[in-house]
Amino acid sequence: MSTSTLTNPGSGGLYRSTHSRSSVKRTLLLCGAQRHSVWNNVQNPLLRRQHYGRGQRCVKVEAWLFKGGGADKGLEASIEFSESANEDILVFFFQLDLATRVQYALNLDQFDIAQQLRNKLTEVEEEVTRQRSAKKGSSSKTEVQDQAIRILRLRAELQSAIDTENYAVAAELRDGIAKLEAESLEASAKALAFGKVQYAFRLGQKVRHKIFGYRGVICGMDPVCCESNAWMETANVKSLSKGSNQPFYQVLVDVHEDADLLVTYVAEENLIAPEKPDLARFDHPYTSFLFYGVDSAGDFIPVKQLREKYNQPRYEIPSDPEDEESGGRP
Repeated sequence: MSTSTLTNPGSGGLYRSTHSRSSVKRTLLLCGAQRHSVWNNVQNPLLRRQHYGRGQRCVKVEAWLFKGGGADKGLEASIEFSESANEDILVFFFQLDLATRVQYALNLDQFDIAQQLRNKLTEVEEEVTRQRSAKKGSSSKTEVQDQAIRILRLRAELQSAIDTENYAVAAELRDGIAKLEAESLEASAKALAFGKVQYAFRLGQKVRHKIFGYRGVICGMDPVCCESNAWMETANVKSLSKGSNQPFYQVLVDVHEDADLLVTYVAEENLIAPEKPDLARFDHPYTSFLFYGVDSAGDFIPVKQLREKYNQPRYEIPSDPEDEESGGRP
């Protein structure tokens, strides 16, 4: 996806977003000397300066969308900070915002602008679909065929090298074939995991980290660790009892617990759910667009688009038999 500009129906300004095929980068607006997000003119509370009291000092929450969160890694918990998870959430917001702007332009009969926005939305959705497919380990039919052809070609070259007694080249070809076959097997296993996974936690559920103790809210999930090898090494994933072959969750960290950590990527074995409903206040700049609000148990209610993204059903709070017998009376 190349750099492009979008017209803001509200102000007539131009929005710029930079994306690459390997990863969708943060979508930013560059206007003069100022640095804004593509959504800056949307009156969303997460873009306003907010203050959260904590004892006698005040934690300032501003411009988190651009700081990249966790830049000052003073705590051990920062080893689980995930830049890719943060970007994934921001791109999701970008999709929601574009869809809203399309409808806004249509309501004002600005059909040309609506078409431009719709084209951009389609472009972003296609990129997200490609990334999601890559994360799942699934490939298109053409990619599978291309990989099979490459393996067949390498095997033919291997046989030719053996026939001519060029064993050094044959060894290199054998290693190349083994690598391709291993990648294919890993992709197939990951795709199978995505289809059969059972998660212990759900979207919007409040949790606590077993080791670092901070409160968080689940906002995304993968059946296995989908982070880079470098991240897994930093986070010491190998030390986990189940390693990388277990569900991992995108977790929003309460700003009162850690104002800089923002988003972490945590293994299922390192999370616990509260024994009793957690009704305490939870503040984070992303909750305003990821969730509708909180339910009676204190957990957040994910927006429909977030549930659809992770193919998760709507959660209904189990009824209390005692309440039913009393008719809901205290």
